[in-house]
Amino acid sequence: MKILTLDDFDLKGKTVFVRMDMNCPIDPETNEILGTKRIEEAIETLESLKDSKVVIASHQGRVGNSEYTGMNKHAEVLEKLMNRKIKYVEDTIGEAAQNAIKNLEDGEILLLDNLRLCAEENYEFKPENAAKTIMVSRLSKLFDLCVLDSFPSAHRSHPSIVGFAQVLPACAGRIVEREVRNLDTIMTVAKAPHVIILGGSKVPDRLEAIKLLIQNGRADHVLLTGLIANVFMRAQARIKSPLGIKREEEIVAKAHSLIGEYPDVFATPVDVAIDKDGQRVEMDVREIEKEDKIFDLGPKTIEYYSKLISGAGTVFISGPAGFFEKENFKYGTTQMLNAVANSMATTIVSGGHLTTALKQQGLADKINHISTAGGALVLYLTGEKLSMMKALEYAAEKYRTK
Repeated sequence: MKILTLDDFDLKGKTVFVRMDMNCPIDPETNEILGTKRIEEAIETLESLKDSKVVIASHQGRVGNSEYTGMNKHAEVLEKLMNRKIKYVEDTIGEAAQNAIKNLEDGEILLLDNLRLCAEENYEFKPENAAKTIMVSRLSKLFDLCVLDSFPSAHRSHPSIVGFAQVLPACAGRIVEREVRNLDTIMTVAKAPHVIILGGSKVPDRLEAIKLLIQNGRADHVLLTGLIANVFMRAQARIKSPLGIKREEEIVAKAHSLIGEYPDVFATPVDVAIDKDGQRVEMDVREIEKEDKIFDLGPKTIEYYSKLISGAGTVFISGPAGFFEKENFKYGTTQMLNAVANSMATTIVSGGHLTTALKQQGLADKINHISTAGGALVLYLTGEKLSMMKALEYAAEKYRTK
């Protein structure tokens, strides 16, 4: 690989900044962590740093949404999983965080609070500008090494992801190292037809990637679920009322353009499940009223999609099919995963929510590659160079001979 790994460094006694992605599904009512897969994955890298002073940095949710919380419960989960003390500080770049870092002993682990409490982490920068942010300027002087292991957010150009690698020796953690090797191996044997199943709520990211997937021969059929399906149904005029999402007209126009350019590629739901007074009610898409909230796929859509999946050579699924956190609306997600797991295709399951659902169903052994990355993995499959990978390659070139 063009990047450095932990095996390229003497780690004993070093103070190490580790950018992980512990962004987990959070119950909107209880604020409890619903799935710990991303925290579990972090352990392999942390074990490799057992003789170092380790500072873990991660984000959780986006400002303003229900999953935007502090990291104290993540520290508790990690402590139980590793059966060792995890220090935690309710700070990211201030005096409390800096003092906690300075006071670390060899073998100790400190988890910083949600990085997005720092305003800079909510924006994307060119790497050279990210290196000049307050976050990187304040913290980088406290570290000997930067370890980038947040593959799910590798497509973001946030300061913690691209800035530190400009000014510190940097390498990939075990998650990133494994993801890159496994994905490159899988894509060399992937065969057509390629069926892509996209769901979740991050629509703009998906729209940017869909066209590249089609153009690069990675998407013969695109099966749409979740909010992105609603966007395309709105573009088809099958949903008459506004969806109430940001930049809706622009996003719907892009979906309409994609349908016009690739009319035989996209599949959208024929029936859905809505929430009516807390109950699941299934209906034909043509029956949707303005006040109806679509929370899941209907059974006819699941049957239709399952037939396309059964004939695939390669299947990639990313994002839940509906509001799977609610018992009444997890059916579409579980049935899509069952169809993928029982197909004869090479299969990739992507995203934190889906890996949680996969674990709950006991289907993990039937999948060729499971990744907690969502949008980053979609972009990686298009052949696009991710921001984190560029940062790691820059650092490797800069520090390999030092």
